[in-house]
Amino acid sequence: MSTFFFSFCIIEKTAKENAMELIQSFSVDHTRIIPGIFLSRVDTLGEHFVTTYDIRLRRPNREPAIDVAAMHSLEHIIATYLRNDKDWKDEVVYWGPMGCLTGFYLILKGNRAPKELYELLLSAFKAVGDANEVPGATAVNCGYFRMHNLEMAKWYANEFVSYLEANKDNEDIFEYPRTERLVTNDGNNFFDS
Repeated sequence: MSTFFFSFCIIEKTAKENAMELIQSFSVDHTRIIPGIFLSRVDTLGEHFVTTYDIRLRRPNREPAIDVAAMHSLEHIIATYLRNDKDWKDEVVYWGPMGCLTGFYLILKGNRAPKELYELLLSAFKAVGDANEVPGATAVNCGYFRMHNLEMAKWYANEFVSYLEANKDNEDIFEYPRTERLVTNDGNNFFDS
């Protein structure tokens, strides 16, 4: 057996042993996802559920990502709205942007169906349209207070509100399209990249 072949076998075995599982959010078919309110994952902390929701405003890889300054303003305004809503504020764990800038993650205590968040999120995005300023957009309160764009945030929020209202009865805005993976004869998942 050659040294090259032996080394290759060791490298291949080590790569398989160190292979990481594809995380749940990467199993969503991003070529088919549309804007909507989706359940991303449910975790348990002791006896309690914590649920992550994907609040998708743009079609990934088919529409331009949200402007960074507008995304920052949306984050501030909606986080403030959610943490002040009398019926939901005690349930909110986190509201923040996705790295791909096509939407946000909302993490809540408990485990609700995405449809149960429809009215809350519709109201939150409507509140952006009514905002006269971005809360916390000062050097004291924000890590980069100069990077805000309220007018563009309003534009994206109004676009999403119109979309949600037009698609309220469309089940597709509440259910992720899943990526289907081929399974080999020996039971392994096949990934094409």
